[in-house]
Amino acid sequence: MATALPARLPERYLTPEDLCRIFSVPLETVYHWRKRRIGPPAIRIGKHLRYDPAAVHAWTTQLADAA
Repeated sequence: MATALPARLPERYLTPEDLCRIFSVPLETVYHWRKRRIGPPAIRIGKHLRYDPAAVHAWTTQLADAA
């Protein structure tokens, strides 16, 4: 899946909804990636999931290199 990232990711931690907007996928897909451990790594802050923008960028780079 080759998806162009925005020119610059936000400097804050990303929400699952942010990933939906970035990759144009449904929220269920983001949760499916996490459940199957095939998506970018997430951290739990309280009851909320957050994604480090650097980890998201590394994950997309890894996908692009594998393609």
